[in-house]
Amino acid sequence: MTTVLIADDQPMQRFGFRMLLESQPDLTVAGEAANGSEAVRMTAELHPDVILMDIRMPGLDGIEATRRIVAAGDRTRVLIVTTFDLDEYAYTGLRAGASGFLIKDALPEELLSGIRAVAAGDAVVAPSLTRRLLDTYVHHLPADATADPASDTPDARLSRLTEREREILTVIGQGWTNTEIAGRLHLAESTVKTHVSRILAKTGARDRVQAVILAYDTRLVNPSR
Repeated sequence: MTTVLIADDQPMQRFGFRMLLESQPDLTVAGEAANGSEAVRMTAELHPDVILMDIRMPGLDGIEATRRIVAAGDRTRVLIVTTFDLDEYAYTGLRAGASGFLIKDALPEELLSGIRAVAAGDAVVAPSLTRRLLDTYVHHLPADATADPASDTPDARLSRLTEREREILTVIGQGWTNTEIAGRLHLAESTVKTHVSRILAKTGARDRVQAVILAYDTRLVNPSR
């Protein structure tokens, strides 16, 4: 059973989410939070598997709530729920440690599959969509990020990777799926999955989305201008 905390300041939105989740035999609502502060407190108390996190909430917003939850080291994964005109906030949410994001008008089955994917440790955002999002908001990248991944003082997270793992991290950042990586690099898909798991473990990235952000931060991938 996957437990879900709903964090949204709109009572009707929370009601709709609850009705949908309670219709599923493998999902249960752990609680409801009307703002970011409540979400942080309830996460510490309830330890839900997934949080459906709204961005714009009174007081502590969803971005800062996500940052605090991730910083606390809780196993809970955050799924940002946003709208098309809030892509910039979605990007910031991913950097704060969210495992992905969905649009609020997503189909019910998309929301349900997204929750299950996040609970299983996967990223919800498609790699190609993630790259377009990061390209659009590349001005948010840290100014002191490593300019040249081949320099004498590379990012410490990259120094832990083998040459093959570094290559695979680069193409993950370019939006390649596991199937594409396997085909283009002539590897078995199971081997690719093993490499991806090791990359996440060695770099401390929570999931594939965070690995994409790492590839951008360290300039393994040069963002489109």
